[in-house]
Amino acid sequence: MQKNKTVTILSHVLVWLVLLCMPYMLSYGQEQDINRLIAHFWIPLLFSAGIFYGNYFLIIDQYLFTKKMLLFIGVNVVLITCAIVFKELIEGLYFEDLIKGRPTEDGDKPPFKMFLYIQLLMYMAPLLFSIAIKTTKRWVRTEAERKEATNFKLKSELQHLHYQLQPHFFFNSLNNIYAMVDLSPDQAKTSIHSLSKLMRYMLYETDVELILLSKEIEFMKKYIDLMKLRVSDKTVVNYSFPLKETGIKIAPLLFISLIENAFKHGVSASNESLITIEMTCEDNTVTFDIENDNYPKQTNDQSGSGIGLQNLIKRLELLYPQKHKFKTALNNNRFSVHLEIEMN
Repeated sequence: MQKNKTVTILSHVLVWLVLLCMPYMLSYGQEQDINRLIAHFWIPLLFSAGIFYGNYFLIIDQYLFTKKMLLFIGVNVVLITCAIVFKELIEGLYFEDLIKGRPTEDGDKPPFKMFLYIQLLMYMAPLLFSIAIKTTKRWVRTEAERKEATNFKLKSELQHLHYQLQPHFFFNSLNNIYAMVDLSPDQAKTSIHSLSKLMRYMLYETDVELILLSKEIEFMKKYIDLMKLRVSDKTVVNYSFPLKETGIKIAPLLFISLIENAFKHGVSASNESLITIEMTCEDNTVTFDIENDNYPKQTNDQSGSGIGLQNLIKRLELLYPQKHKFKTALNNNRFSVHLEIEMN
């Protein structure tokens, strides 16, 4: 806001400097006595200011910006014509000596035309300046409003995706714990306790734009440990995360959907399963790779809502446009995901 006011003030100063200089530039080196200054300087300047501010505060908004072009042109033609006529009347009444010897249409036609051109130029200049300044201000305001609307929409959509992820995560975790209740009540109790810690993190620490990557890593490790409680000894989970604090900040909860997906589709109760998770950080780029066996869900299995990966893809597009790579592949019945995120 302060910057816009400064630009407006500077624009007006520029206009007045031009208006102040123009009579001198158009005087053709004639001697500047007091009468000539009043007649050829102050009076035209007064009319120029009237044309400028009349357009700036009223005419442009009412006619030009509302696309009433004929009315806009007509009003300004009347204004400029009146300015020229009144200037000539004032000079004729009070400065008669100055107009003696002025070229007339009969006596010296070309110089008379030049005189009219100079008059038109003198009064067209403030009109054009007024149009330029108002149009620029309108464009700046429109652009600022557009950016504000875009940012608001982006934040609203991200917030919706964030809130969408929480119940999805909670629902899937409860399904996993429910499967333990009859088989291992003690493990179910431990899992509920671990889940409460994870939910506390999701509810109270992730409602920010960026979070330390180290906190996300700690969260993912706890989730992996929770999920390992429900799988059999036939499932092996290997993971590797950066050990040192990198200081990198990242949008929260970007990787958890990939880990959820690996446990949901990569674990079998009767067959051996292997889940491999690896994260590296290099040159301000976070790389996340995860690979698991592929055991497609049954068509009648409605556990979860299937929104995890869709949610992730949408968030990546909104948060890191042109700064991320997301690839999936299925080879030899092994499903893999490769994600790279370039930090700002």
